[in-house]
Amino acid sequence: MNWLQLLSSHRLGQKQDAPDQSRSAFEQDYDRIIFSHPFRRLQDKTQVHPLPVEDFVHTRLTHSLEVSSVGRSLGKKVGEQILKRHSALSEKFSLFDFGAIVAAAALAHDLGNPPFGHAGEEALSDYFVHHANGQRLKPFVNENQWQDLTHFEGNAQGFRLLNQKQYGLKLTAATLGAFTKYPCPAHFPERDKSRKSQKKFGFFESEREIFTNVATQLELPRQTENSWSRHPLAFLVEAADDICYSIIDLEDGCRLGLISLNDTIDLIAEVLKDQFKKDKVDRLIGLNEKLGVLRALTINKLVEECTALFLDEEKNILDGKFDKALTDVIASKDALSKISKISVERIYRARTVVEIEASGHVVLPGLLEEFIETGLSFYKEASRKYKNLQLLLPEEIRWELKQSNESTYHTLRLITDFVSGLTDRHALSLYGKIKGFQR
Repeated sequence: MNWLQLLSSHRLGQKQDAPDQSRSAFEQDYDRIIFSHPFRRLQDKTQVHPLPVEDFVHTRLTHSLEVSSVGRSLGKKVGEQILKRHSALSEKFSLFDFGAIVAAAALAHDLGNPPFGHAGEEALSDYFVHHANGQRLKPFVNENQWQDLTHFEGNAQGFRLLNQKQYGLKLTAATLGAFTKYPCPAHFPERDKSRKSQKKFGFFESEREIFTNVATQLELPRQTENSWSRHPLAFLVEAADDICYSIIDLEDGCRLGLISLNDTIDLIAEVLKDQFKKDKVDRLIGLNEKLGVLRALTINKLVEECTALFLDEEKNILDGKFDKALTDVIASKDALSKISKISVERIYRARTVVEIEASGHVVLPGLLEEFIETGLSFYKEASRKYKNLQLLLPEEIRWELKQSNESTYHTLRLITDFVSGLTDRHALSLYGKIKGFQR
């Protein structure tokens, strides 16, 4: 891979825009995402905890903003050194371009996540795997499409949203490449899970051609017939996310009393090592100040470690030989692993988290069942019930369904778009209304 092609500002399907002197193409990507409807919906989507009364915890929206901020720092630090190593790039790019690409991709990294956290992904998949009405649809789609449906993946849904015409985003190839952490499809028999880029998948069959065009524009080399090497900046997007959820989820757990302040400080001290000064922490007043100072120091240290590792591995990354998460290799990897283990035991299995996940496993399959039948009713004489439910679908989805020529896969994709795009409260409210629980 070469950086000149990897930093392509080309927007697929568009003529090259006249340069904007006030904003780069990558800064425009950031602005387009932050003003988009899918991004705004993240405000009411669970990160880990349903919103408590007692204290503020992170939603998908605040998490995404923080990941974007960390991503920008990583991009700029890496970009500064890359430009020194490849002096010809300086004629066209600056360190701010690297930062803007990573910031935009990181801002969008959770756009495709459904309601009810990660449990929502499994709940949507389970409908097609375990529910009779979901399983009966298998004969009407091909094997690749069935793998999409039975393995809902937020990353692939995010790529789909970023490329849907209705949102008009038309992002640059560089941002779309940096966004795609898993450049392979769901149905991929030769998948090598030892490669981080193949652990999950990054696009559905409906967007395969779009991703292929992105990969061609960026000149990403194929690893196999069905997979490509990651865009190098995707490693930084992933690192920003890993850093934030490790440290911020721990902070939220402490605020909610799931982990004591002393235990939280001890875990962070293992990351900071000789930078940790207990006497200085003891002089800080109040939980907010202590957590704020420790968070800043810890994120800064992890950013420095990830930057150094990326630069050390630059050649291997460009050659497609390095394929691990940066946070799995840096010096603080064991301390982060310990934080992850404690978080699973004390935070992610807390009663409030389990309750929201349990509700997701009822609500999302229930909504899929009703609205898939509604989607299919566009191609036959519909009963009054389904004529009413048709009117509850967004106008753009109703229009798409009328144009889809009875394509089952396309119909299922559109209905999954609708259900996965709901906020937590909207999903609960809609389910209660159509089931007659509430008015």
